[in-house]
Amino acid sequence: MRIMSLAHSTYQHQYHIVWGTKYRKKFLKDYVKADLSACFAETVRRHPTLQILALNTDNDHLHLQIEIAPDMAVSEVVGLLKQNSSRMLKKKFAFIRRMYLEDGIWSVGYFSSTLGLNEEMIRRYIDHQGEEEKPKQARLLFE
Repeated sequence: MRIMSLAHSTYQHQYHIVWGTKYRKKFLKDYVKADLSACFAETVRRHPTLQILALNTDNDHLHLQIEIAPDMAVSEVVGLLKQNSSRMLKKKFAFIRRMYLEDGIWSVGYFSSTLGLNEEMIRRYIDHQGEEEKPKQARLLFE
């Protein structure tokens, strides 16, 4: 993890953030994900103290590893990302616009956790989102 500085602080703040689509609609396909990534990149461009380190989606939710400076609240950043991406995806994709009409496309809440020494494990977890789970082999109870 890199160490960043602002005028009066030095920090190392990374978060794993997850949120879902409203009503768990399954529209986060690869072609939508590309535009979602571009929208997030535009938001980060306007807020240079943010840095997205990993992003992946399953059909109805996304995982994000992001660095947030201490001068911004996590809830503020999530709000910016949700608001900007909702507006852009509805504008670009008629099928998303029809699904939600006047509503936003994201569920109200989100999950966040801080990253520390397990950064690489979280990044691998995010990178493998959307892959089919392998069936677990049955184990004998009495061996």
